[in-house]
Amino acid sequence: MALILNTPPRRLSLSKPSLSKPRWLSLSKPSLSKPRWLSLSKPSLSKPSLIFHALILFTLSSLASGRSVHSPRPDIALADFDGEDYAGWAVEGSAFGERPARGTLPNQMPVSGYLGRGLVNSYLGGDGATGTLTSPPFVIARKRIRFLIGGGQHPDRTCINLVLNGQVVRTATGPNDRPGGSERLSWASWDVSEFEGLTARIRIVDTAAEGWGHINVDQITMSDTEMEAAGPNRAEYDEAYRPQFHFTSKRNWLNDPNGLVYYKGEYHLFFQHNPFGTEWGNMTWGHAVSRDLLHWKQLPDAIRPDRLGTVFSGSAVIDHENTGGFAANGRTAMIALYTAAGGTSEESKGQPFTQCLAYSLDRGRTFQRWNGNPILGHVEAENRDPKVVWHAPTRRWIMALYLNESRFALFRSPDLKRWDRIQTVEVPGSSECPDFFELPVVGMPGVSKWVFTAANGLYLVGDFDGSAFTPEGPPQRPDWGGNFYAVQTYSDLPKADGRRIQIAWMRGGEYPGMPFNQQMSIPCALTLRPTSDGLRLYRWPVQELDRLRGVAVRREGIALEADRPWTLADKGELWDIEAEFEIGSARTVGLRALGETVQYDVQAAELVSHGHRAPLAPDGGRIRIRAIVDRTSLEVFGNDGRVSLSSCVLFPPQAAGIEVFSEGGASTLLRVTAYPLRRVWK
Repeated sequence: MALILNTPPRRLSLSKPSLSKPRWLSLSKPSLSKPRWLSLSKPSLSKPSLIFHALILFTLSSLASGRSVHSPRPDIALADFDGEDYAGWAVEGSAFGERPARGTLPNQMPVSGYLGRGLVNSYLGGDGATGTLTSPPFVIARKRIRFLIGGGQHPDRTCINLVLNGQVVRTATGPNDRPGGSERLSWASWDVSEFEGLTARIRIVDTAAEGWGHINVDQITMSDTEMEAAGPNRAEYDEAYRPQFHFTSKRNWLNDPNGLVYYKGEYHLFFQHNPFGTEWGNMTWGHAVSRDLLHWKQLPDAIRPDRLGTVFSGSAVIDHENTGGFAANGRTAMIALYTAAGGTSEESKGQPFTQCLAYSLDRGRTFQRWNGNPILGHVEAENRDPKVVWHAPTRRWIMALYLNESRFALFRSPDLKRWDRIQTVEVPGSSECPDFFELPVVGMPGVSKWVFTAANGLYLVGDFDGSAFTPEGPPQRPDWGGNFYAVQTYSDLPKADGRRIQIAWMRGGEYPGMPFNQQMSIPCALTLRPTSDGLRLYRWPVQELDRLRGVAVRREGIALEADRPWTLADKGELWDIEAEFEIGSARTVGLRALGETVQYDVQAAELVSHGHRAPLAPDGGRIRIRAIVDRTSLEVFGNDGRVSLSSCVLFPPQAAGIEVFSEGGASTLLRVTAYPLRRVWK
């Protein structure tokens, strides 16, 4: 969505309080060979590409000639900083020197991620040096301006700014705000489509003198795309480390799933998103829709930061009875409830964390903030992540809200605007991103329970009467992998469907050189089942995944000899594998997919995957394993979903194939079916 000129600049890399700092990843290309930027004066670029007067003439000529704005347009390089001087940029102060740096400066940590010979590096003389570097005027002639950026995260003081009519309309900082960190540059970009045809300048600023008081910039380019797809000749959504049936944002950073709601045939997936970089910051609600939970279409960002703060996690509901009074002209309101994270942006300095509401009357395509925000003022600490559900027996909305440490609170409201606190809920060993929902108990007609979950998936099972939630036991853990966080479930699924569908952020994955960062889990249907240990949540991939299956490889009744693996397939990268073993005398049984081992440790009674273990008892001397393999993930389910292990994996290069094995003794492979899966991106 467009920003008007007097809108305060957007910020990059703003740290979310209390959250551990993400690892900054490189988006550098496979090699540092010079990209072939469009030249406006001669076939090759031997100096910085800053021929601004020619650029103005080129732009005006294009507009006058009536060229279609829909036809492919080549990139326009503004600056590559490979020359012997700054080629017309105005230098003030001492931080930038008289010419571009040739990489790392004295006493600086190694600088990497820049392209070509040089870059802007204001560490000249150390962090105490200050100054500015300002471009000549140029005409904005593409939809985006993209660049490589690194260095300090000091808004207004170590930054790159886009300046129109003397006003800063776009800004970005480096990622580092504490000791340690990295001098690696990463791609970032601005959407400047609303400014096409206007004259602007770029100003690089270093007025900070403390730690990380410098800025690194390279390769400033105007383009109609956000950034280069990593890797040579890779089609969009087919980059080397792009998951092929898990949701990823088209570009830039992604984390918590937000506002999971179903309406008029569409599954809505809102998500925490940084529109301007591949690392956490500038939190905004991204938005995608799907009709089958697999084929996603990313839409424009739904809710952007405002004066109350950046937009942290929350939920969405359909107000079928118009309790909030937002619907009009026969339309039904989709309501988004989110945390306004005060103090996490320049515009919201001094504001606390509060809970806010926005509504949509066009199937989630556009949202309008309620003019009475916040709907819930500050309670304590960094209270956040409102999850709202409808409690039909009392005709009240119920909100679960994270407070602090392992404490949560429940509130209720008749209209989504006025909220009363009713209870505090403790979930030891967890924090943030609550979810609260009712589930029927499998095999017990007419019996249902309420489930309260936290970010790491820990859950309580109990009863809820609209006033109090009464847990029946301690928290339980459904997933034991290393990449399972911020779990949320869908609201408003049709009664005929009857499922409770959960999605997690697979936190901590690595995607080297990619234009995006992080992925979601495969959607899973939750069921609540009686076990010898009490009621337990089971997770199982949604049935829609079956539609991606190709021709299966099937085997039954194979006697597995000790330490003699049996090959099932020797190629393929995307798999859905189901196997059932009769343990026999084996010490371990399992399978290997693309070089990754999934095994059952008989003596420990644990299912093991990617270095993580889940307790799992055999079922009549048998173990059932399902493994879902994508390019960068491995999700394992034991005994029909009794436990799961979600892992992000960078598989060994050229790894392929599937084998099953028995170690330390013989076992029987009762059955195994391996389905190659089709990719969803087109």
